[in-house]
Amino acid sequence: MSPSQKPLVFIISAPSGSGKSTLTNELLKLVPNLEFSISYTTRAPRGSEQNGKQYHFIPMAEFDRMIEAGEFLEYANVHGNCYGTAREFLRQAGRKGNDLLLDIDVQGAAQVKHNLTDAISIFVLPPDRKTLEWRLSNRSEDSADVIQRRLVTATREIEQYDKYDYVLINDKLEEACEMLRAIVLAERLRRLERSLTDQEKKTVELADCCRLANVRDKVQPILSSFSAPTPSARS
Repeated sequence: MSPSQKPLVFIISAPSGSGKSTLTNELLKLVPNLEFSISYTTRAPRGSEQNGKQYHFIPMAEFDRMIEAGEFLEYANVHGNCYGTAREFLRQAGRKGNDLLLDIDVQGAAQVKHNLTDAISIFVLPPDRKTLEWRLSNRSEDSADVIQRRLVTATREIEQYDKYDYVLINDKLEEACEMLRAIVLAERLRRLERSLTDQEKKTVELADCCRLANVRDKVQPILSSFSAPTPSARS
């Protein structure tokens, strides 16, 4: 990225269990000059999570102070815990000449798109409800009740897919990683003031396969798989 250019901001959202964390970790290995914004949260660390690695864990009083000071690009309350993205990460990325990657939910994504209208948004979908339930169960992190609650939340979240610029169906991980990489590189290529090489054109074409307008038909069966009645749960 040229020092005179603003950093590109990439938003990735997905229902819990869709493989978003794995995809973002692989993307950061594959694409240079891309920084990951580590969110702030008021929830307690889980398992082997470390402060400053998965999240910045802070008390509610500090989170409230940051809200009052206008330090968040977006923030939301999710299942009783607060999560937020600090504006400082965007400034830091810009100073380094890097682009910024945000891993946030649909609430946060809507706020970022409102504040940064040129942010590029990507929604990751599982291939169907059955696969998502299997993935959530195999993580062995949550009880059956929590898994059902996450499935209810997922049903609500995937209805927002058409608010995003790109939709990525994470069926085969290797292919999904390549598509995600193509999206980031294609958005960078669109800023170049020169003709693209044949290889660069192929990257843009691959990314365009995930454009919202080009995936609606593929998304409909996935939406249908979530339309079956599920146990009600509090979000």
